Amino acid sequence: MNPKEIIRGIVIWLFYVLLHVFVTRYLVLFDYAFCFFYVGAILFMPYDTNQTALLCIAFLTGLIIDSFGNTLGVHTASLVLLAYIRPLIIQNQLEQIITETRTHISLQNLGFANFIKYVAILVLIHHTVLLLIGAGTLSMLPITILKIVCSMVFTTFTLTLSQIFVR
Repeated sequence: MNPKEIIRGIVIWLFYVLLHVFVTRYLVLFDYAFCFFYVGAILFMPYDTNQTALLCIAFLTGLIIDSFGNTLGVHTASLVLLAYIRPLIIQNQLEQIITETRTHISLQNLGFANFIKYVAILVLIHHTVLLLIGAGTLSMLPITILKIVCSMVFTTFTLTLSQIFVR
């Protein structure tokens, strides 16, 4: 990675984390759909980011989100899992697109269908872990599944909007 890509990665990270901390963590629809906008900080990092660095960035990001939300490591655990699984999803879903053009992961470079598929899969994994740990019990599983699905749709929608309006 050259210095320009490193600076771009830092700016992307700051954008998603700061916007979540100050704005989107308060976006809740009907107590079922939560906007976890900070996952974009890991989802849209350059695809050739070192795995160890990506895990450290995810840990730091989760720690910051947990500090502001007073959530005792729930966001950190789910975000580190997301960072760990991300290269596998890229390899399985986007390998041909990325190797052909050496693009960054964005709506413009991947196309709408591939972008939505990539984001939805990883957001679903993140939200499932986050909300199941947060629930703490399986006695409320139907409500938790409803929250996972609604939050996944809401977060995917906001991340897609961020890609449309910010280049």
